[in-house]
Order: sequence, then C-alpha cells, then structure tokens
Amino acid sequence: MAGGLRQLLALPATRGLDLDDPRTTELRRRIIQDKPFLRALYAEHYREFMAAQGRAPAGPCLEVGSGAGFLREMLPQVITSDVFMVPGLDLVLDAQKMPFGDSSLACIFLLDVLHHIPKPLEFLQEAARCLMPGGRVLMIEPAHTAFSRLIYTHLHHEPFEPGAGWELTQGGPLSGSNQALAWVLFCRDREQVMAQVPQFEIAQIQLHTPFAYLLSGGVSLRSLLPGPAYGPLRALERLLAPVNRWLAMFMTVELVKRDT
Repeated sequence: MAGGLRQLLALPATRGLDLDDPRTTELRRRIIQDKPFLRALYAEHYREFMAAQGRAPAGPCLEVGSGAGFLREMLPQVITSDVFMVPGLDLVLDAQKMPFGDSSLACIFLLDVLHHIPKPLEFLQEAARCLMPGGRVLMIEPAHTAFSRLIYTHLHHEPFEPGAGWELTQGGPLSGSNQALAWVLFCRDREQVMAQVPQFEIAQIQLHTPFAYLLSGGVSLRSLLPGPAYGPLRALERLLAPVNRWLAMFMTVELVKRDT
C-alpha cells in the first residue's frame, strides 16, 4: 500500500534515478527551485543557519552537502561543498577529513546531510578541530517521533533505523543513510557521543516541522500544497509546538565549541 502511494505521488523525472549520480543532485536543485512551497521551507532552514552565524564569532562559514540547495543566495560568503562536484560549488569535500586549518571556521552547516556521513563521529571530531572557540555546528535532521517513524518507515525511500549503531555500513555517498542517525547520536547515545568530542556542548535540540516537508513532496514526490499555503501551514505548526515530541519530523541540533 505504502509503495503504491509512493509510486502514485512520485515525480516522473525522479523515477529510477541513481542517487549517487551527481546529475540527480542537479535535478533536485531544479526541483527545489520549481516548487515554491519547498523553496520556502529551505529558505526558513537557511534563516536558522544565519541566526546561528550571528551567535558565532566572525569568520568563514562552511556548508557541507550544498549540492541541491541555494544557501549562497541568502549567505553569499558561505563556502559551499559536496562529496562530488556539482556546478556552482566551491569544493569537493570529505566531511570526515576536511581541508581546513585548526580553528579556522566560525560555523559548519548541514541540512539533511549528517545521516549520510558514514562515520559521523569522525566528522564531529574534524568539526571540533576546524572550528574556532565559540564556533557552531548547526544540523537539521530527521527526528524520531511516533509520527515521523510512521512516515519515514513507510513513505520514504531512505532507511530509518533507530536501533542501529553510529556508523553506516553500506551504500554510496547519498544512497547510504540512516534517517534516525541524529537521534541515535544526540538523544539515545548522547552521553557516550559527547564524551568522544568533549570540545563541544549541545546548545539546543529542537523538534519541529511535523507536516510541511511531507506536504511539499520533498525532492522526489509531487507537492500537495501551493506556495501561498506555506505561511498559514507554518503558523499552524507553530501552534502545535507543544506536541512536537509526538509529531515532529525534523530536529535542529546546535553544537558550540567550548572556549579553551
């Protein structure tokens, strides 16, 4: 039943694509631009990045996994990167071994990227090395709630495995994933993980966005709402914030590097 619904709602251009082909990322960039509702959601997430920049020291900011997005339109000085070259990016980057000097970055931003990093602890250790004291990592990732578990398990192509370990064991740079990874690291195993990166403290973990991404169709399904519906829906979602522990589909995790 769920598979049939996915097929019914699938965007024709995305059917049968290889997720690890850079051309798929280029296609997704066009899809985001062509779906006003989805573009508005991305813009709201990017404003979260910009707010985090305002809490950090002055300095360069890096986005990991920029390929399909448009953060540079809102934050022109950001360094954009991905695991493979896509037109318009600054560099190809392995988040587990970043080509930056110690204490050289002010912020690192990730939007739906952490759950694709094979060894996320290595990324966190690299981020701690590269960030200035007071620097921030801001990640927006799938949440683990009763509602999100239902959606991610039955209506999404990526695995959702809250019982898994910290590392990904199979798949390519985009086909490999565990959508529950942020919850595993920063909720289920928070104390053990943070003991491995004592340079960081958690500034916030916020649950949000129960319906907007689902109704936007994301980058692979048809949008179920027009662009003008975005504002009213987000207003409704803000009213539902007290029940996000059950409904939220996303979580924002903000780490700050301690002063040395």
